[in-house]
Amino acid sequence: MDRRTFLTLMGALITAPLFAPRTTVAAEQPLVHIFGRLPDAKDITRVMAAGAPAGVLVYALAPHTLLGWPMSLSQTQRDWLAPAYQDLPHIGRLAGRGSTLPMEKLLVLKPDVIVDVGTVDDTYLSIAERVHQQTGIPYVLVDGQLADCDRQLWELGQLLGVPEHAQTLADYARTLLENLPAVSAERPSVYLARGANGLETGLAGSINTEVITAAGARHATAGVASGGNLVQVSMEQLLQWQPDIIVTQNIDFFNELARPSAWQALSAVRHRQCFLLPDAPFGWLDGPPGVNRLVGLNWLATHLRGNSDTREWASIAQHFYQLFYGSEKPLASFSNLVTAL
Repeated sequence: MDRRTFLTLMGALITAPLFAPRTTVAAEQPLVHIFGRLPDAKDITRVMAAGAPAGVLVYALAPHTLLGWPMSLSQTQRDWLAPAYQDLPHIGRLAGRGSTLPMEKLLVLKPDVIVDVGTVDDTYLSIAERVHQQTGIPYVLVDGQLADCDRQLWELGQLLGVPEHAQTLADYARTLLENLPAVSAERPSVYLARGANGLETGLAGSINTEVITAAGARHATAGVASGGNLVQVSMEQLLQWQPDIIVTQNIDFFNELARPSAWQALSAVRHRQCFLLPDAPFGWLDGPPGVNRLVGLNWLATHLRGNSDTREWASIAQHFYQLFYGSEKPLASFSNLVTAL
């Protein structure tokens, strides 16, 4: 596939007459787990998003139903959203690294349904069942793997009563996921630098590094044994790994790379293969690990193959922001979203 064909395919939505969800998940492992009896779709007007990925997914599909954000958003992040929803309150989360929403407040909010998106295992299934039993509120738990973004959009969209918009978003995701260029034999090593010091990262195979793997690269932490999704690493480890590319969403860390420091010993820094990706309204790589990562996957896959033309990418990013976030930002606002060292 040549450069122009690929960029056109990724930037423009290709609509199928009927969305047929892919069958990559075994029947005994459904994508959506429902606890309790859901109201009719037309009666769902108040949705509680249990965590950040759920907040993004519900907002992309049916922002008029979202009671508020489970995570705190800065004014800069809010400015990228549709004007009608820039003032949605921060109400706290039920899932993730510790709940910040007391059960009493949840009952006061009176949601028609709770939606959570992310890891589906015994722990999260147990949480969903317990919250439903304690409150009587139906709870929907959606498997949040990047490879299933199209199915997440389509299936939750049916439950929330927005089938046409859900199909549009699902078709966009499906087109992107199914038409990524073939992975080259020599997969470059990419390091995801998190935090102000850049020494927190995702483990290879974790939800935090799915964009890197899906784009055709390998994560620098491949082979590191540790529990969980995130890990603290040392500069000594990075010097041994010598990643080909460093990507980050933290501007403080990115600015540090330009100053004399131990980071200058990394070939990625010396060869200026370091990139600051947007975190507004949501991260392109993670933060959260939701459907917001589709635009980051598109950029990284394109960049790895030498096709990240700035002018074409501004149009691609604007299209994604309009489609998923209802953004009204002009094209000029998208011209320098990704910064190179």
